[in-house]
Amino acid sequence: MAQTVAILSQKGGTGKTTSVRTLTDVFRRVGIETLAVDLDPQGNLSDYFDLEPDVSPTVGDVLTGRAGIEDALHDGIVPANLGLAETELVLGGKMGRELALRRALAGLSERYELILIDCPPSLGLLTVNALVAADHALISAEAQYFAMQGVEQAKEVIDLARDGLNSELNWLGVVFNIADMRTVHSREAYASLREHYGERLFDTTIRASIAYAESAERGVSILDYRPDLGADYLALAEELLRRLGLDGARARVAELAAV
Repeated sequence: MAQTVAILSQKGGTGKTTSVRTLTDVFRRVGIETLAVDLDPQGNLSDYFDLEPDVSPTVGDVLTGRAGIEDALHDGIVPANLGLAETELVLGGKMGRELALRRALAGLSERYELILIDCPPSLGLLTVNALVAADHALISAEAQYFAMQGVEQAKEVIDLARDGLNSELNWLGVVFNIADMRTVHSREAYASLREHYGERLFDTTIRASIAYAESAERGVSILDYRPDLGADYLALAEELLRRLGLDGARARVAELAAV
């Protein structure tokens, strides 16, 4: 049975989508059957995987019942586009609207080992759908002054989803993203998160670099484009797999990192 992880943040620009893209790449390289679900109307994750903007059907079609989840699979991705913003409005008037994604993904749970959901940079109905469908939630926090506030807001939504709709939802913790630990600002933000969340804050920090945008533009994984930066994601993948209890897969990532 697949373990489903929703990756969310309170706002855009926290490196969330890059994390989903690169973690998916790492997991697939070590033989983990991984499905990526783009739940962001901006469709950046779909762009990362070189899907056409007019690809069809999309996750929006699935959520509104216009297509089945099997039909919306495109090379291991369930894509999104701007039409998903309209879908959120349509869902708002339906009974059981928070369960739409959970129902859709139920039929894929035996095909994949991991399902990663890239949530929109907001804490609305689409994110709630992701949290109801997920087994685990992971917060991406940018290394800046308001990181604590953003994490607290995302954590509140996780708690609401767990209390009212998905009692089994597990909060994996916080990833410190787009960080320049040479600066006092980043170090202070990290220390603040560590003080408040302790071991919930991942030890791995994802460094800031223009290389992520460059690799995306060229359609090349950061693992190949800048292996030194890709090492951050290999370490993050190991840590995430440890928290998921997937030690065999974690050992394979460690072997990949040692190459």
